[in-house]
Amino acid sequence: MKFQTLTLLASCALFAASCSTSKTYNILAKSGTQTGGTAKFTQEGNNVVMDLDVTNLTPGTHAVHIHEKGDCSAPDATSTGGHWNPGKHDHGKWGTGSFHMGDIGNLEADKDGKAKLTFKTDKWCLDCVEESKNIMGKGIIIHAGKDDFMTQPTGNAGGRVGCIEIK
Repeated sequence: MKFQTLTLLASCALFAASCSTSKTYNILAKSGTQTGGTAKFTQEGNNVVMDLDVTNLTPGTHAVHIHEKGDCSAPDATSTGGHWNPGKHDHGKWGTGSFHMGDIGNLEADKDGKAKLTFKTDKWCLDCVEESKNIMGKGIIIHAGKDDFMTQPTGNAGGRVGCIEIK
C-alpha cells in the first residue's frame, strides 16, 4: 500500500512539473513608431519565462518594464499607468540592491532595429492567486531610451514605443 501511494505521489509530481502554460502576444506600436514583434510568456513550474522578439526599434538600448495595467489604448501607452510595484520598493536593477517587480532591465536593438530578450524568474506567475506575483492584467512597455537603474520612479527611460497587454 505504501509503495502504491508513493508511486502515485511521484507520478503526480512528475506530471505537475512537466506541465507548462504559454501565451503569446503581439507588441503594439506606440508614440508614432513602427515597433512590433511578439512577447511569449511561459509558466514552467514555479518560473515564468518571458521571450521578447522586437522589431523596428531605433538601434541602441531600450528599457523594458512591467506596468500596472494591461491597457495599451492610449496612443503613447500612458494608459498602462506606472511601473508595477506591489512591494512599494525603489526603482533599480533586477537582482541587485533595491528593485521592484516591474524592473526588467534593458534590451539592445541591432542596426536593423531587432532585439531579443529572454527573462526568467520565480517572482512572477501567470494567473495565480498571489497578487504580488501575478502578471496577468499588466502591461509590458518598451521604452525609447535605456533604463539608468537610478532615477525614481522610472529609470529615466523616455517615451513608450511598444506596448503589450498581458491577458
